[in-house]
Amino acid sequence: MRFNSGWVLRAAVLASLSGGVAQAQDVIRIGHVAATSGAIAHLGKDNENGARMAVDELNAKGVLIGGKRYRVEMLAEDDAGDPKQGTIVAQKLVDAKVRGVIGHETSGTTIPASKIYHDAGIPQISPSASNPKYTRQGYKTAFRNVANDEQLGAALARYAVQTGKARQIAVIDDRTAYGKGLTDEFIKNIKTAGQGARIVAQQYTTDKATDFGAILTAIKATKPDLIFFGGMDAVAGPMLRQMKQLGMPLRFMGGDGMCSDSLARLAGEGMADGQVICAEAGGVDAQQQKGMDDFRAAYRRRYGIDVMTYAPYAYDAMHAMVAAMQQAGSTDPSVYLPALAKGQYKGVTGVIAFDARGDVKDGRLTLFTFKGGKRHRLSVIQ
Repeated sequence: MRFNSGWVLRAAVLASLSGGVAQAQDVIRIGHVAATSGAIAHLGKDNENGARMAVDELNAKGVLIGGKRYRVEMLAEDDAGDPKQGTIVAQKLVDAKVRGVIGHETSGTTIPASKIYHDAGIPQISPSASNPKYTRQGYKTAFRNVANDEQLGAALARYAVQTGKARQIAVIDDRTAYGKGLTDEFIKNIKTAGQGARIVAQQYTTDKATDFGAILTAIKATKPDLIFFGGMDAVAGPMLRQMKQLGMPLRFMGGDGMCSDSLARLAGEGMADGQVICAEAGGVDAQQQKGMDDFRAAYRRRYGIDVMTYAPYAYDAMHAMVAAMQQAGSTDPSVYLPALAKGQYKGVTGVIAFDARGDVKDGRLTLFTFKGGKRHRLSVIQ
């Protein structure tokens, strides 16, 4: 019996295309966005690494949704910490028909990108954006699994006044959505803290600045006993070096943006033991510590470096999103969104459940200082 070689070739092509379509239907595309280039690339890569660990674990175990097996594919994008670039990559992910997004990393990129995801009906969980505005826009697709700046600013203000006994306080913010938002919350809480605490100077910089001589000299003249900085470690480190050069051995306080293990390296000899107090928008109690320690050990085995800050929160965010799909029995964002909004997921950072706005319930904070170039935990507060 003779075979028509042309027919066989066409049949093979059709079979290949058919198989490709079937395979595409078995893939869940989930976006991840952070600043993986620029001054805070080390923090953005930390987030991405955490999310990628979750994806690899999910795929190794197998993801069953609605009786069908899926493979998770993470589409990683770099927004360079720039709001404009953030909206460009958000639209790129929407066009790629992702089923959800983990990110963005910074508040300044997360907030404008959130409208694009909302308009497309795509759920978004940020594992690190802390500006309250993000979840105050009324977008049902916007979630975060870390505490917000209202909680951070209040906790840092209480610590500065009650524990640190600070009375003359200078503040500096980098004018980003994150830096300004955190500083505003800190100032608001200082003004209501009593005990004679007051803001004696307020200065501004940018997230790309390298010379702080003028603003530090102006602050020095007001004789503060503490400087609060709203910004990232890439700016805080050089600022600490220049404070030492100007003879300003003052206590230095800030939020999660500068609360990374990289701060000591960036500050060099400009940071003394116990000089810096910072807060991370997350934390675990004693019962959960083993899970967090196990994650950190696995991260180090995988990447050869220690966790910077929010890798475990990106890891949990990815797991929580896929768990909502499994609970709903669908990868369709409109179907699994209610399950994400009302569900609970027990992760390495604790139980993840969201309130009506999309903020994590019972958000915790961890206060740190630095000794011997390493972060040391002071306390976990709620």
